[in-house]
Amino acid sequence: MSIKYEKNFYLATLAEQCGRYREMAFFLENMIKQKDKDKDLTADERDLLSTAYKKSVFEIKHALRTIMAYEVKEKKKENSIYLPYITQYKQLVADELTELCQGVLKIVENQLLNKAEDEEAKLFYIKMKGDFNRYMAEFTDGDIKKKVLDEALKAYEEATEIAKNLSYLNPIVLGLANNFSLFYYEEINDNKKAIEIAKNAVEKADKEFVNIPDEDDGNIDLNSVYILLKENIDIWINEEKENNI
Repeated sequence: MSIKYEKNFYLATLAEQCGRYREMAFFLENMIKQKDKDKDLTADERDLLSTAYKKSVFEIKHALRTIMAYEVKEKKKENSIYLPYITQYKQLVADELTELCQGVLKIVENQLLNKAEDEEAKLFYIKMKGDFNRYMAEFTDGDIKKKVLDEALKAYEEATEIAKNLSYLNPIVLGLANNFSLFYYEEINDNKKAIEIAKNAVEKADKEFVNIPDEDDGNIDLNSVYILLKENIDIWINEEKENNI
């Protein structure tokens, strides 16, 4: 590996420890440029890149939810002088989220996906396409929302087909099922489909092991996603029952 590659990889891991996720992503993007032209990222490099982008997005999403809470508060007042300021600032932050997600999608499509060396890598990148379109959908509306929802659905469906060839003991496969079910629950408002996707994943995982691996076995990610899926299923089924009363 080149010195520039080593430098950017190290700085990315350092930025992660500092909680500087946008800079972490910047260093990793520079690292990608130092890789051999046709060589895919390693699993560890993919995980780092995903962490950098997701945590950058989550910071912006947290800011937007805070702004929207203030917006609700001001809307309850008559003739609030602050509401226009809040609305303007919310749009500014929402645009930042859109720009970040579009940048991620561009890198995945143009620099990473065509280098995927195996089905797990391909699944990882296509899942990312679904996820980052879903993140945009949360804070958009109208034609833009429809477009990113359509793109997210297309990516999740394509990823689900690839996942059929992999083990459900793979955290990426279970993570896909979790995010795809959340997509139906949060964005499409289809509880039944969300439950169907989550239950299918849990049932297939159950067939591959008798007991869920302990965290000490090095399966922390798998264990946590499995538990989350089961918790969501219980919540959504209870909601279905309450809605039918």
